[in-house]
Amino acid sequence: MATYAIGDIQGCYDQLRRLLDKLSFDPARDELWFVGDLVNRGPRSRDALRFIMSLGDRAVSVLGNHDLALLVVAAGFKKPHRTDTFGDILSAPDREELLDWLRRQKLFHAARGYAMVHAGLLPQWSINQAATLAREVETMLRGADYRELLQNMYGNEPARWSDGLEGFDRLRVIVNAMSRLRVVTDDGEMEFSHKLGLDHLPAGFKPWFDAPNRASADTTVIFGHWAALGLIVRPDVIALDSGCVWGRTLSALRLEDRRIEQCDCPELAGTASEE
Repeated sequence: MATYAIGDIQGCYDQLRRLLDKLSFDPARDELWFVGDLVNRGPRSRDALRFIMSLGDRAVSVLGNHDLALLVVAAGFKKPHRTDTFGDILSAPDREELLDWLRRQKLFHAARGYAMVHAGLLPQWSINQAATLAREVETMLRGADYRELLQNMYGNEPARWSDGLEGFDRLRVIVNAMSRLRVVTDDGEMEFSHKLGLDHLPAGFKPWFDAPNRASADTTVIFGHWAALGLIVRPDVIALDSGCVWGRTLSALRLEDRRIEQCDCPELAGTASEE
């Protein structure tokens, strides 16, 4: 038995299946962890979602910003961006089944000495606190009032966490940190426009995982979302978005020994837009 964490799929179904073949993945024996962004920008979002859903409890996925964007568009609160490629899901005969499954996925997952989140964690959040906060969002997203959350989820404010936050301000900070975060100030202020690598950080900001005294540093956090970083494997963090949808590679990490396996995705170069 092996457990593999896999970087952002973003609708790159053929490349995912190619990587799983390299891993000799056996759904009767092995387990897959997906760091989110299962859909969008790639060519086969519907097939990727159907396949991952078909794995049942052999797959664990956390929600990424593109997954949440699909839910918001499907609920009618936002129009698709011209570069979105999840129209195949919206027009699918099993659309409601796919969307219902998606909104029941986790925002954060911790097990086997690892934690997994799509984007990042704020410096003051311990692993236990992050799990508790994620459940607040997950409970509402899975409940009867999930449309109310989707309608009020977007926005960049508040830009920092406070234990006293309430209502949608509180939930928005949790969602933003876990699905959109890249850089923070030392005291945890978030900034969302930066998409480049470590050589072009905005003044006063650093990668969320390098914030001083980060409360989650005692657990290895697996994340995606930041393709410009490429693959990073450190004792405290593992970045797995190696830019498959941009024509680079799709990466998998075997949790048991931290072995990395990749497949090249050159056929996707130039097919996706980061707008």
